[in-house]
Amino acid sequence: MRTVLVSANTGWNLVNFRSGIIRAARERGWRVVAAVPPDPVADERLRVLGCVVEPVAVDSVGLNPRRDLATLRRYRALMRQYRPSHYLSWTPKPNVYGSLAARMSGVRAAINVSGIGSVFIADSWLTRFVKLIYRVAFSGARTIFFQNTSDRNLFLAAGLARADQATLLPGSGIDVDHFRPAPLPEAEQLVFLLVARLLRDKGVEEYVAAADKLRAIGLRARFQLLGGVGVANPTAIPRERLQAWVDAGTVEYLGEADDVRPFIAAADCVVLPSYREGTARVLLEAGAMARPAVATDVPGCRDPVEDGRTGLLCEVRSAESLAVAMARMAAFTPGQRRAMGEAARAKIVAEYDQRIVVERYLAELDRA
Repeated sequence: MRTVLVSANTGWNLVNFRSGIIRAARERGWRVVAAVPPDPVADERLRVLGCVVEPVAVDSVGLNPRRDLATLRRYRALMRQYRPSHYLSWTPKPNVYGSLAARMSGVRAAINVSGIGSVFIADSWLTRFVKLIYRVAFSGARTIFFQNTSDRNLFLAAGLARADQATLLPGSGIDVDHFRPAPLPEAEQLVFLLVARLLRDKGVEEYVAAADKLRAIGLRARFQLLGGVGVANPTAIPRERLQAWVDAGTVEYLGEADDVRPFIAAADCVVLPSYREGTARVLLEAGAMARPAVATDVPGCRDPVEDGRTGLLCEVRSAESLAVAMARMAAFTPGQRRAMGEAARAKIVAEYDQRIVVERYLAELDRA
């Protein structure tokens, strides 16, 4: 039986973002083995998709050589056991150690760089060390998918990828039938919504500061946050700080949600002041639901948002620029915001439909 091994740093990543690829591969007769950190709920969802689920320990944020070596050995063991012809991966550690194991095992690897991560944003010894690891690991991959031109060019210039490996994908794609247009709310106050893990690199602090500025000039609006807090990441916002913002009445914290659609439907505008993305999925979700966006003019955000047509762009790391863009959005009439949302929906359907991504992966599996 033709077998493909797929991996990410969480089972939920595969369930939420790669299910279309998994289903399509299964329909083509592939056995799909999912190597993910144990999670009973996500594992069961993967089995429902038709996957064989195998546990693999992935230390997503640490650089512990002993743990990482154990991860590499586990990938090699799975490749000896299942003898896949192809390996597909997403997220850094599965990309690095899975592709190394694939190279050692003679397995064709196609890895997806969905973003360069916070470690690449600043120049440091850690950045240089991680780049060395990437250079070694990625050299044996047959295909490296990038989600924006800037990331692709950065990897090529740094010698982390070769031109014959590097190709572009429109993010993870989006199910435009699942994320359908929703009418704008008719509430008295405008609702801004930031959907992201609560990290500094997502621009959460700039969003809160912008909300303070807008309240100070008398803008009547609600500023909401939706996403995980206290996640394992060096730029995570502490719970105490979030609570202080909520207690001050600056923002409303909506918690976490598996299904973001009701929250997007209840908002007038989605905001993402991220420092950098691969392709920001929430901007695809918002556009598919006919919501205009305010986002930073950085790779992964400027691609799905056309300034002045489907949303507004602002300067990165600037609460002042963000506040100006949000004030502009608030000054538009409902009809203007509706037109922006309709244009966003049209763009997402034309350029980011997940069927485009699925066909690219199926073509990769069909390559000898």
